[in-house]
Amino acid sequence: MRTTRGTTNGGPVAVEEAGPAPDFTLTSDAGEQVTLSALRGKPVVLYFYPKDDTPGCTKQACGIRDVYGELERAGAVVLGVSPDGEDSHAKFKAKYELPFTLLADTDHEVADAYGVWGEKTFAGKTYMGVHRSTFVIDADGNVASVFRDVKPDEHADQVLGVLSR
Repeated sequence: MRTTRGTTNGGPVAVEEAGPAPDFTLTSDAGEQVTLSALRGKPVVLYFYPKDDTPGCTKQACGIRDVYGELERAGAVVLGVSPDGEDSHAKFKAKYELPFTLLADTDHEVADAYGVWGEKTFAGKTYMGVHRSTFVIDADGNVASVFRDVKPDEHADQVLGVLSR
């Protein structure tokens, strides 16, 4: 896996609207290499989620699945990214009949580059993980919209709203 990103004093630069989307190459649920910059010419919905087959992540993925036809009509490529490996992604994709690509960011390097890897708290315990976030990237490779702390129930409609502008 490789990413290209800017840094400030050795740390990552926050990914912001109208700025360039950091490029990367990750392995898909099908074992293929996917490079963001190779998708230029089409909008990309890049969504980061914490873990395959968990309640919130399943609800989010199925919401995208249910509007996938509309996303396709808008010309968009959908990429889901989590720290899970390719095998986990393949099972999750098959179980819920997800029609889009899931990418394995097992070392969370891409999540770091996009500023979505960080400290989380659940049941009184603090740990590092993915903050559910989505980046809609335009056909030129620039970030058109950023959604942080995404609510799984609202996610698909938010993305469709950006793509219909």
